[in-house]
Amino acid sequence: MPRTQFVVAPPAGSELRQVSGPATNSISQLLRQRRDPVRAAREDEAAYGPVYALNMFGTRWIIAGGPDAAQQVLMSKDRVFANGPAWQPLNGPFFDRGLLMLDFEEHRAHRSIMQQAFGRPALTSYLTDLHAIVERHLGEWSEGSLAQGDPALMHRRLERLTLDVALEVFMGARLPREESARISKAVMETLAGGGAMVRAAIPGNRWWRGLRGRRIVEAFLMDRIPAAREQQGSDLLSMLCHATDEDGARFDDRDVVNHMIFLLAAAHDTTTGTLTNMVYNMAKYPDWQKRARVRSLEMPHELGYDELAELTELEWILKETTRLCTPIQIEPRVAVADTEVCGYFIPEGSVVVVPTLVNHQRPEIWSHPEEFDPERFGDERAEHKQHRMAWAPFGGGPHKCIGQHFAGLEIKMVLHQLLRSFEWEVPQDYIMPLDMSATPIPKDSLPVTLRRR
Repeated sequence: MPRTQFVVAPPAGSELRQVSGPATNSISQLLRQRRDPVRAAREDEAAYGPVYALNMFGTRWIIAGGPDAAQQVLMSKDRVFANGPAWQPLNGPFFDRGLLMLDFEEHRAHRSIMQQAFGRPALTSYLTDLHAIVERHLGEWSEGSLAQGDPALMHRRLERLTLDVALEVFMGARLPREESARISKAVMETLAGGGAMVRAAIPGNRWWRGLRGRRIVEAFLMDRIPAAREQQGSDLLSMLCHATDEDGARFDDRDVVNHMIFLLAAAHDTTTGTLTNMVYNMAKYPDWQKRARVRSLEMPHELGYDELAELTELEWILKETTRLCTPIQIEPRVAVADTEVCGYFIPEGSVVVVPTLVNHQRPEIWSHPEEFDPERFGDERAEHKQHRMAWAPFGGGPHKCIGQHFAGLEIKMVLHQLLRSFEWEVPQDYIMPLDMSATPIPKDSLPVTLRRR
């Protein structure tokens, strides 16, 4: 039996259960979680139950496993679970005052203004530019290097593509390649800062680079806000500069910068990761690549909003990819008052973590959960509909990802054109190595054999 540390006891006379967990030191626990989070969670649940505690660098994390717990924590109908205080220690300096860090009425007010940039009319207006950017990038992929048989490092290629989408669609800014690369590096360093082991700014370390990246992106945005305020454009930056709430209030410049930094990082990083993982899965399972290509070849080259929804096979592959490799693996919250989750006592101040990646592989919901099987999302099986939180890569409740529909459009647009123009493969014994310190990215940039059709 593992050594047990009883960390949370309910008040005397309470019928709520206590929360217990392993007395593992913080470094060992973190490395164990990063090495194989699903296996670690299954071992801990077997020993301590679905709600258990971990010691994470002096902070008690209460892991609330299962879709029922996820719904209770993320929906937070009594507003007892706050988002900002949970994320602040992880990446607060990098995304200060972004939507991720706001809660309750303030979050609702900011989100209602931002939602104008992510409704159907706005999304439809982005499609022409989105199509042109994807077409331009695929056209630039060198015939020479492909003919020589050099491996295509897909994560790097897709990273450049998604950054140009973020800059041009979000900001209306088509930059020279050197400037684009500079901003891309700054955005990625900002995002990666939250995964630093040493959480202090020592020159050259990951935390220091994250803060430097944030300053670079701040300056880049501040330079462009005056022009965006002067003239109403169709890009996201312009929309945030001009959008108002029901009382006519607008974001000030600092609000716009804070929200744009978070949106740029989230759109650039999580979309690139998902695209890369989908390319990998379609290389590992070529029958699915062929099925998706057949559908794309039946459709027009340039797709409208409703036509993108008809890419059924890509939709299933997208869902199965984000089930198996969830962009945001955990959803932490802080209890702002004493409460309970699934009958377990949760004291005020506790960090409560919804393990989304682990929930996506629960055998009581998913048949053969470790297997790549997109058909599980088809109407006949619909495994994801067994519980509203069974599949939740975009979170749930008030903080559900505001950009999820834009991400879906972008991902489908990229892969639709990629399928029509190229074929790709990897050796059958190849397994993509992942860096799981922040959002999952391939350590080797995913080398594939890429051929123009």
